[in-house]
Amino acid sequence: MKHEDYDDAEFEDDDDFEDDGYDDRTHYAYDDEEEEEDEVEYYAVRPNKTRIKKEIAAIFAMAEEISALAPAHIAEFELPENVEKALCDAGKMGRNAAKKRLLKYITGQMRELDVDAIREKLARLKNRSAHGVREHHQAERWRDQLLSEAGNAALTQLVSEFPEADTQHLRQLQRNALKEAKEAKPPKSARLLYKYLKQLISDTGHSTAADAAEPEEDLD
Repeated sequence: MKHEDYDDAEFEDDDDFEDDGYDDRTHYAYDDEEEEEDEVEYYAVRPNKTRIKKEIAAIFAMAEEISALAPAHIAEFELPENVEKALCDAGKMGRNAAKKRLLKYITGQMRELDVDAIREKLARLKNRSAHGVREHHQAERWRDQLLSEAGNAALTQLVSEFPEADTQHLRQLQRNALKEAKEAKPPKSARLLYKYLKQLISDTGHSTAADAAEPEEDLD
């Protein structure tokens, strides 16, 4: 899922966020001409404005991405209740000014949290989703092959790649599905065949080279 970038100007003023989380730091410097300890001068050094803008923009983008997830997935981040609710609410909105304001509020709240931990959880969730998509596609392909004219050969290949498979059960589901299709009946057995294949692939953790080469899809 790709977010639409916002102009950097949107992040020029930290007052747009509830609490920017950045305090001035004190730098200690000695006067070259005066080496005595009591001649220490204190200089207030403001944080780099460009760096802060980039950090805010990155958190804003992450908040927007998380808000697009299903509520059950958002709950997995274990965020404060107000942040979780705001993210769920933002996900229901269209792309408008109200959503933008809400995302700014969320960004301000998230800057007070462990951003790296949130980013890591998002990466794991996306990876898990991409893996699930590959398993889904693989199960669909095996089902279609088993129900094609070359179904017997496909079954032999499937059992060869998945020794754990229940050959008798697969053959029965295959026959029933073909019979239902011939008689124009609801594809009950075809659905059961897909379900069995999906579980088989998930349990064994098996993935063909073709599946591994597929590009990962964004998490919606």
